[in-house]
Amino acid sequence: MKIIYNKILPFGKRYYAINLFGVLFAKGPCDEQLLNHERIHTRQMIELGFVFFYLLYISEWLIRLLICRNYFEAYRNISFEREAYANESNKDYLHNRKTWTWKRYIKLSN
Repeated sequence: MKIIYNKILPFGKRYYAINLFGVLFAKGPCDEQLLNHERIHTRQMIELGFVFFYLLYISEWLIRLLICRNYFEAYRNISFEREAYANESNKDYLHNRKTWTWKRYIKLSN
């Protein structure tokens, strides 16, 4: 995964890195846990095709925003984020992960 260090992306103070089409934009150094989190997202993107991944990601965020009424809580409850956060500290996760695992994290309640 290519990493581009910059002070612009991602927008906002709450976010440190963003993965866009398999390229990681970060505001500073990245530890292994963050890199693993973003590698999980890259695998999700490859499974779905990049465009479809982003369409689902944004759609799910909008639905969860209606439910949660909080931007950050909606973000943390997106199925793709749930999978990545739940497994970011497992360095072997991507070696053992089955295709479409993110679907197990779709449940609507927190």
